[in-house]
Amino acid sequence: MEPSDVPEVLDVLRAALGETPILKRTRELWAWKHERNPFGKSLALVAVSGGRIAGVRAMMRWDMATPEGPVLRCLRPVDTATHPEFGRQGIFRSLTESAIEQAKESGLDLIFNTPNQASGPGYLKMGWQEVGPIGVMVRPLLRWGEKVPPDEAPTPDAFFAAGTDPAGGEVQDRAPMGLRTPRTPEYMRWRFEGHPTAGYRSIPARGARAIVRSNLRSGRKELVVSELFGSSPARAVRRVARVGRAAYLAGWFSSGSPERRAALAGGMVPIPGMRALTLMTYPLGELPVNVLSLDSWDIGLGDLELL
Repeated sequence: MEPSDVPEVLDVLRAALGETPILKRTRELWAWKHERNPFGKSLALVAVSGGRIAGVRAMMRWDMATPEGPVLRCLRPVDTATHPEFGRQGIFRSLTESAIEQAKESGLDLIFNTPNQASGPGYLKMGWQEVGPIGVMVRPLLRWGEKVPPDEAPTPDAFFAAGTDPAGGEVQDRAPMGLRTPRTPEYMRWRFEGHPTAGYRSIPARGARAIVRSNLRSGRKELVVSELFGSSPARAVRRVARVGRAAYLAGWFSSGSPERRAALAGGMVPIPGMRALTLMTYPLGELPVNVLSLDSWDIGLGDLELL
């Protein structure tokens, strides 16, 4: 794929996948994902038919630290689409197989993603394996549960009763308990300050802070708890609940992690049986960790959403 292909690629993505107010498929969002990513530029392939781009397959580069020490070099399929006029021609499979071969030739370790229900079976047929479900934890904030008219979408500041801070910058990260994204200052600035459309903010508390994202879901204001940091992160969850002007808090963290314990202590509870996402992987070789077990992953919504 060439840089000059981007406008037509965006047209293919819009035609096949649509877009939302929070995730508009703009040139700026493409650059954020695929050109400014601190882990490296994406592997992006296109299929051409009759002089037109018929399909696109873009995989973001991603590093995952392990408890054993080695850092796994990964790919994450994020922008994949076949133009509706070119469906059922094997473009999805062909681009995927080409991407896998290039990844192996580059010495990468793993491909992982969270495909939707429609594309999941196709991944399984190509050798992907299901790791497990990503659920949802919530804390209702009933005092702000009224619906918002569609034509009155609030600004991010309207989600908070008190001041907030920028979401990026340096944090005191902890040692990985499983596969974990390294929270470097470069990553934090890119991931949470640099996102072109999502409104991430930092809510400080004594010895901790939460990174949250404002959202509208079915007309109700939602605050997504994307990250928790510090020695007492439950305080940050409780402070988000105090200052948040939303119908509820939502989030998810790996079982057994300090962040999950903090979310529980802060009043967030898992919704039984609810599956927000399904984590799937394609190992590219022998790995020092069992990536097919969800217990081997140390992740949260901040690792997975809006990518």
